[in-house]
Amino acid sequence: MNKITFGIFRSFVFCFLSFLLGCGGSGGGGGDNPHHSVSGTIFAANNSAIDSDVNDMLTTPVSNDTFATAQDLTNPVILGGYVNETGTGAEGNFYDADNDSIAGDLKDYYSISLTDNQSITLYIADDADIDLFLYDDSNPPVEVDSSKGTDSTETVSPPSAGNYFIEVRAYNDASNYILVVGKPITSATILDPRMEEDFMPGHVIVAFQEKSPTLKPGTKMVNQGSYQGMTQKVIKKNSIQLYKFSEDTKTQVFQELQISPLASNRALYQTIDPDNQLKLDTLRVIDALNKDPQIRFAEPNYFRYPLFVPNDPEYAIQWHYPLINLPQAWEVTKGDSDVVVAVIDTGILSLHPDIIGQLTADGYDFISLTSISNDGDAEDNDPEDPGDQMQGGSSFHGTHVSGTVAAASNNSIGVAGIAYEAKIMALRALGVGGGLSSDIMKCIEYAAGLTIAPDPIPNQPADVINMSLGGGSPSQAEQTIINDARAAGVIIVAAAGNESTSARSYPASYDGVISVSAVGPDKSLASYSNFGSKIDVAAPGGDFGASNDGVYSTSGDDTGQGGTIQNVYSFSRGTSMASPHMAGVAALMKAVQPALTPADLDELISNGIITEDLGADGATVRNDSFGYGLIDAFKAVEAVSGPLPAYLLADPVSLNFGNTTTQLTVILTKSNSNALTVNNVSDDAAWLTVTPDPSTYVEGIGNYTVTVDRTGLSDGPYYATIRFDSTENDVEVSVIMYQGVVSMAGDSGFHYVLLLDGTTFDTMYQDEVSPNNGSYAYNFPSVAEGNYIVFAGTDSDNDYTIGDSGEATGAFMSLDQPVVIAVDQNLSGIDFNTDFNINISADQLAAGNKSESGFSRLEAD
Repeated sequence: MNKITFGIFRSFVFCFLSFLLGCGGSGGGGGDNPHHSVSGTIFAANNSAIDSDVNDMLTTPVSNDTFATAQDLTNPVILGGYVNETGTGAEGNFYDADNDSIAGDLKDYYSISLTDNQSITLYIADDADIDLFLYDDSNPPVEVDSSKGTDSTETVSPPSAGNYFIEVRAYNDASNYILVVGKPITSATILDPRMEEDFMPGHVIVAFQEKSPTLKPGTKMVNQGSYQGMTQKVIKKNSIQLYKFSEDTKTQVFQELQISPLASNRALYQTIDPDNQLKLDTLRVIDALNKDPQIRFAEPNYFRYPLFVPNDPEYAIQWHYPLINLPQAWEVTKGDSDVVVAVIDTGILSLHPDIIGQLTADGYDFISLTSISNDGDAEDNDPEDPGDQMQGGSSFHGTHVSGTVAAASNNSIGVAGIAYEAKIMALRALGVGGGLSSDIMKCIEYAAGLTIAPDPIPNQPADVINMSLGGGSPSQAEQTIINDARAAGVIIVAAAGNESTSARSYPASYDGVISVSAVGPDKSLASYSNFGSKIDVAAPGGDFGASNDGVYSTSGDDTGQGGTIQNVYSFSRGTSMASPHMAGVAALMKAVQPALTPADLDELISNGIITEDLGADGATVRNDSFGYGLIDAFKAVEAVSGPLPAYLLADPVSLNFGNTTTQLTVILTKSNSNALTVNNVSDDAAWLTVTPDPSTYVEGIGNYTVTVDRTGLSDGPYYATIRFDSTENDVEVSVIMYQGVVSMAGDSGFHYVLLLDGTTFDTMYQDEVSPNNGSYAYNFPSVAEGNYIVFAGTDSDNDYTIGDSGEATGAFMSLDQPVVIAVDQNLSGIDFNTDFNINISADQLAAGNKSESGFSRLEAD
């Protein structure tokens, strides 16, 4: 990676932790410097695999170009591969030296055992047309599904459990790709999102194909008769009319439209609420009318209101607020001064004109090392941000995040904040080069009011904690502190990470933390945003389509003469910017409903009640890009405007029996003391049994023993879903079980391990390693003293760039926490993980070149 590319990388990674082990100074590789060894182990992700004939010329290709030579895969699996059309791609394994041409690796075939409704997804790394096919194992194989679009992803599913062949075919150009065979797609019952909209119950607007059947031939007078049992209210132009029905006439309307009245509440709405009955029935009538060939469309009669618009002059360019329906939410609440949001970050510019008056008196600086703090001292009660000396000027990251949460608004100055009548507790944990986990844990304890004398104690604990920071390694200590804070009633929100990967980032991936991915102005996943099974919601984080596509908020600038800090406003991009949108919305919800608990909020999110579904399949509640959807501020405040019902909760929400365990326990609880009864328990697998524990079972709440029986099952993975239906909401628990010997050790392919100069980021040393039982041992026996970054990855397309989209990539300590190591002695144990990097939107980066997303490897010997 050159300096320019690394600058882009840092611009949306600076929001994450990086421990700086070696400070400043020169890079590595200097002349007669003493030399030392550097060694470690790289760990591949479980169930990862590599295409047997990639283009890397240092690998020995094994053909998988036909059904007969299909490569065997385990299930589940995430595989990195490469295909190319003849004459395209870089020279490598498929270069024909005799004819000075590039031969095609047009097809890759894989053999795999699949379960019912299991999804197979192809992620295409480059701007190429790659198609996906699925065949049964008959002789000859018969195509059972295909996906032949031109998008960046293709997906197929088997019609039933069995053995199959997967084909990846290059139709145009060359590309890396990632093939993911995952768990079956499951769905859950959620509130009909239209119930959150404000419309008149019993009113239906109907547009007929030509003219209204209520008009008598030859006359323009309105016929006051009825249509499908509804009374006509108003006639409009273009055959558009308004009809009305009431609770008294509903039965007749249902009969004429052949709508079954049975279980009407359960059809669209989870809770039986008499106040919403007519509203629900209106939606059912509209659905029935839209199936009538005489009708062009039928829709609700919406209420419209003037929306609050703050007078902040820069509000007009804060596109990210209308995207989450914030103006509508402001009609309900603008926050409350009794609600406190703790922002654990780089500190605050307290004299910024849009920050003055927004801070509590409980701000604190918990940075324990003066080498990081940059303010001349360690812990104190002054969270002022002196700057973190980022390349190109300090980030003033905490001020930007805080402005999104609660910048002063409607004050004719600058920008608006989301919950601008709430207060910010500024807690400083990040400084020059990042911050320490121990300092962050102190911040969490303090914010939650868990500290005791002689440690500092806040006058008022926080209601919400925002952490726009992260790292790649989990910590039991951090999880424990987060558990304690959540038990104290604190809602915790964190950024998902900016590496465009499914690798987990912490604290976002801890249990009890709301993990937030980022979308751009078009509501698509931002090019940099992490994704994966731990994502809970999405929020605006900006992207690189245009200069004003970032999130606009309060900031600082110390690049001027003398380094004086100026209070400014700036665009920034990252999941760091998305996270405070969720934290701000949570503050609005707490203003409306102070009794809102973290469990209440979890349930509102997981049932899709406060989000907009952005998945490709509207029936699928959750997906790995957006979690349960884009946060909707208006839905969120509306959902808590009345008394909170009890919600059914399951712990855990997923069970993994491996290949030996036969019994596990699911504990059902409810979010508060209000009435709730479990009406039904079901599952979709013959090998699964769910039994309530009589000693704890009260109205369905209590412990359930889940037992699996592997008798007679073929080897492979098995998936199931347990569904608990209650009077308030339904909960699904996913189950995975294996029969037979399961290979978990990963093989992410032949890896290049690079030592990069810590200043220039040039590749100074290179090792080349193959995996052994899921790990790669590397060693640099003679490294000149200096500062280095350790980076590793595959080069499947043989373009001499490591870390391209679609290739396995890793860094010490992680991609989102790159560490500069000081080599002044022999170093060992420099261990880290490698994982496949899915970045299907890399062409949106300002650099405009996907090949510049990684580091250059050295020429082969």
